[in-house]
Amino acid sequence: MKKIALINQRYGLEVNGGSEYYTRLIAEHLKDAYQVEVLTTKAVDYMTWEDYYKNDLDEINGVTVRRFSVDHPRKQNSFDAINAKVLSRPDHSIEDEKKWAEEQGPYCPELVKYIKEHSNDYDVFIFVTYLYYLTSAALPEVADKSILIPTAHDEPFIYFKMFEKVFKSPKGIVFLTDEEKEFVQKRFQNQDILCDTMAVGIEAPKNVSAEGFKSSRNVDNYIIYVGRIDEGKNCHILFKYFEEYKKRNQSNLKLVLMGKSVIPVPERPDILNLGFVSEEEKYNGISGAKALILPSAFESLSISVLESLNLNVPVIVNGDCEVLKGHCIKSNAGLYYHNYFEFEGCLNYLLSHEKEYEQMRDNAREYIDKYFQWNIIVEKFKNIIEKVAQ
Repeated sequence: MKKIALINQRYGLEVNGGSEYYTRLIAEHLKDAYQVEVLTTKAVDYMTWEDYYKNDLDEINGVTVRRFSVDHPRKQNSFDAINAKVLSRPDHSIEDEKKWAEEQGPYCPELVKYIKEHSNDYDVFIFVTYLYYLTSAALPEVADKSILIPTAHDEPFIYFKMFEKVFKSPKGIVFLTDEEKEFVQKRFQNQDILCDTMAVGIEAPKNVSAEGFKSSRNVDNYIIYVGRIDEGKNCHILFKYFEEYKKRNQSNLKLVLMGKSVIPVPERPDILNLGFVSEEEKYNGISGAKALILPSAFESLSISVLESLNLNVPVIVNGDCEVLKGHCIKSNAGLYYHNYFEFEGCLNYLLSHEKEYEQMRDNAREYIDKYFQWNIIVEKFKNIIEKVAQ
């Protein structure tokens, strides 16, 4: 049985992040076909990268997790300084970029050293997300047996010179969407690298209870946001838009939030901030919502959107994100906006067009059934892993 390693900056049941959750799903679905190890840090908090886990070796849902200490926590002032420099000066050097990667973190040279020294112990290394130090430092060291899952989108950092090597070195690339593939290949001209497009399989628990959630949380008519609550996800704009909507419209609509808060959440009776919740409550909450909303302009897939569609719940997303907009267009189960008035229009349409809303609910599940089934995803993964391992 071939041995594969998945590398991500964080990994664990306590970790709340898109690429991290994606990595866990992939690891758990490949463990029957391969000997799977996850190589990661001991951090949970991406703002500090301080060690949280104590063990060097863990097992989570049948997957071996090998953890390494972060060399030093993020020093926010140092990172802010180098971040401002590389973003404001087009003439910055590649050394500036490497300094940026180290200051952004997680700076974990021991993990990079482990990969270099144990490269022959693994048949394939799968690096998930291009943006962090672990990928830019370690992938080139094992390029001939590596697969990159970039989770890329159009953002300032992807134009850094240091990422030319990251995107042109791997033996294989897995894209999550057609939009991501088109963007990356245009940006890096790396069409000659073996690649495939596959996302994840989406499964919901069988006993989902919308009514149980509504009763326990004393909420009925609501939209829901699931994920990290911070400016990077445009949550501050979501709060602003929601408050404006309530001023302009007579409605008992509430906004339910699930996820760790990095920024302050307005204290209002119509905003329910639940913090980090269990998987069961997450699904129950989504299933009872009128819509799931995602204001982020930078997404490479969005599992929360797919989970919502799988529960027959339409979505409202930021139209500036091509991937999210693509989900809406391809599924015909979501609406997208570019400004407040379009946001208001999306909400009012879903709340006032019952027949069309029910059709969108049907379309949502059809989209998931057609494109996001684990049996198809696993076979595609096995195919590219076998080709890279040759």
